Amino acid sequence: MIYRIFAFLTVVAVVIGSLLLSRQEGAPQTTTVARSDASEGYSARDAQLWETGANGRPLYTVDAALIRELPRHDTVQLTRVNLTFLDPSGDKWRATAERGDIVRGSGQVQLAGHVHVTAAVQKGRAPILIRTDALTFDSHTDRVSTSDPVTLLWAGQQLDAKGLIVSLKTHRLQLESQIHAIVTPSH
Repeated sequence: MIYRIFAFLTVVAVVIGSLLLSRQEGAPQTTTVARSDASEGYSARDAQLWETGANGRPLYTVDAALIRELPRHDTVQLTRVNLTFLDPSGDKWRATAERGDIVRGSGQVQLAGHVHVTAAVQKGRAPILIRTDALTFDSHTDRVSTSDPVTLLWAGQQLDAKGLIVSLKTHRLQLESQIHAIVTPSH
């Protein structure tokens, strides 16, 4: 009989102890996680993005060390960017930059930081090299442009200017202002 009383008192003590301990802990703890711009969209390392035209062919391809979507700003941020696109004649253009942005629906890739663009616009001739600190490629208008200082190297000639507009449809390159040229006559 003593054994039963002892077992009963042990069970009662465990129940009472559990109740007392649960009161000391209080309500269950919750963790609040705040969402930031960085956690809202997708992000990828060593990734590739492309925009396609109505025919399903790529209008441009972007390779980047880091791609990060910021949905609140309708923007995709790019780090260490390689942009490749074809002009309407099928000539390949390549651009590299430290960083860039793509604004959703704009058709524009905005590059910044040591931007270098190369294009072989005439088969068998020297490629064009464009150097600037900021440049925009617009796939809707087939234009490349900058309002920053720019250096153009082509066939051994150097042109420096402030601002540049290239129409990819007409292959017309326009330097905007403050033009300085270094021309070496061919023999």
